[in-house]
Amino acid sequence: MSLFHALIRTHHITSRKKVAHLRKAAGKLGCYALLRSGGCPGIMYCKGSEEDVKEWVGTVQRLRYKDFQLVSKPAPIDATVAKPEDRTGLFEVASVKEFADAMEKRGISEWFKRGMEFA
Repeated sequence: MSLFHALIRTHHITSRKKVAHLRKAAGKLGCYALLRSGGCPGIMYCKGSEEDVKEWVGTVQRLRYKDFQLVSKPAPIDATVAKPEDRTGLFEVASVKEFADAMEKRGISEWFKRGMEFA
């Protein structure tokens, strides 16, 4: 199975009700999702099969987050770094630094920086 991922930026992620909805969707779809919640900017990363990632992105869009930007559309992960996640579901971090560290750990920090326009 080829793995896909997507990156979303929003103004902020503070609604616990929306986060609970995203947690449920990630669990149902069996994909890995990482959120930077609690302040500006809100950042979301999703990884899984092509259909699961597209479905998860659709779920985020339907929640109508302020300033929703799909900065990196669902795309295949480079085969040299594509490894299945150890776990599925939704996970949260409190800072952009923690989020960037998670992207570094997955070998996709350059992709992340380009998407966030840090590079």
